[in-house]
Amino acid sequence: MWMDHRAAEQAARITNAGHKVLSRVGGVMSPEMQPPKLLWLKENLKESCWNKAAHFFDLPDFLSWKATGSLTRSSCTLVCKWTYCLPEGWDASFWTSIGLEDLLENNFSKIGSVTCSPGSPLGDGLTQQAAEELGLDPGTAVGASLIDAHAGGLGVIGADVRGFNLPCEDQPITSRMAMICGTSTCHMAISKQPLFVPGVWGPCLSAMVPDLWLNEGGQSATGKLVSLIFPFTGQNIYSYLNSHLSLMADSCSAVDLLGSSLHMWPDFHGNRSPLADPTLKGMVSGLPLSQTSDDLALLYLATVQALALGTFHILEAMKEAGHDIRTLFLCGGLSKNSLFVQVHANATGLPVVLPDQVEAVLLGAAVLGACASGDYKTIQEAMEKMAKVGKVVQPDRELQSFYERKYKVFLRLFAHQREYQALMNQR
Repeated sequence: MWMDHRAAEQAARITNAGHKVLSRVGGVMSPEMQPPKLLWLKENLKESCWNKAAHFFDLPDFLSWKATGSLTRSSCTLVCKWTYCLPEGWDASFWTSIGLEDLLENNFSKIGSVTCSPGSPLGDGLTQQAAEELGLDPGTAVGASLIDAHAGGLGVIGADVRGFNLPCEDQPITSRMAMICGTSTCHMAISKQPLFVPGVWGPCLSAMVPDLWLNEGGQSATGKLVSLIFPFTGQNIYSYLNSHLSLMADSCSAVDLLGSSLHMWPDFHGNRSPLADPTLKGMVSGLPLSQTSDDLALLYLATVQALALGTFHILEAMKEAGHDIRTLFLCGGLSKNSLFVQVHANATGLPVVLPDQVEAVLLGAAVLGACASGDYKTIQEAMEKMAKVGKVVQPDRELQSFYERKYKVFLRLFAHQREYQALMNQR
């Protein structure tokens, strides 16, 4: 549902209204957030859906309700995607200004009257029915949820890095950024004080790590883009392409340098961050007429490099706003691709930490359960004990000049797209 952009027009209207809540979503309302989706439902499915709905849930809260019967919402989901603000709560003037004043009824009962922190125990644990369906004991503790990407962040960002010679060692956890790389990629940066980053969601208090402010950048299509460009089944295609690129490269030169004449702007599904423009489209410059294995491999490399440069674009925006990120912590399906990981290290100039757990999102969910059950007193304690470093990938410093030049091309692709749009809009 998050990837459904049919509410783009509603999102644009909310942005143009300029309400103060926009300051906590990077200044622009995304069609991937819930207010425009709710407005679309009211305007397009009023009789069949809007008027009949008793509650509107984010998926994590829906699953918690199914498991426990509790209508208590996680502060993570409401703060990050619904404009809820801690500690004040809902801003009634916002919902009224966008035409959703009916959600104010019964103390916002349809979208959440009661909230709690992630990892807080919900209700009396698993209901009898849920326990039977899951094969677990009734009353098993259930922790208030996190959005899946945020759970992935918990699964990696708190790992003990001592002995790995990383620049974030002996530095506060705010020097780390978690990247959850799947269909899309979420870039999670935390800070002790609220930092406002144009085009980046947040700052959101305690939305991932308690008592710290979260800024969430992102790319709307990453794994989805790779599968669009290469609609082949199975993982072997990527192993083959990685190996083929190694064969194409000189034994004494890096694979990255093969991407010197083929460039991509990767926003085939709009730009989530830092431009916050869902109307942007993908671009490729340098395609040949031939369709050999070499050409396929080079297009694949250009795609991976474009995604890595998109990450660098987000990092630059965060740095300008005051973040000091020294190490990337990756998880998700794309993090299992060695080329994707190495190119991200090379393009950003930062070391990449991979977790020892195959599914870091599940580990993050386990952190919440461990807190709800009382096995750990705090999320910080649980993630430090449960998250572990699996592998560290260092950047190739000799490629710094290459990526500086490629990044300049990357930004010009965006500038040219805006220029083309302006030309075609002339009358």
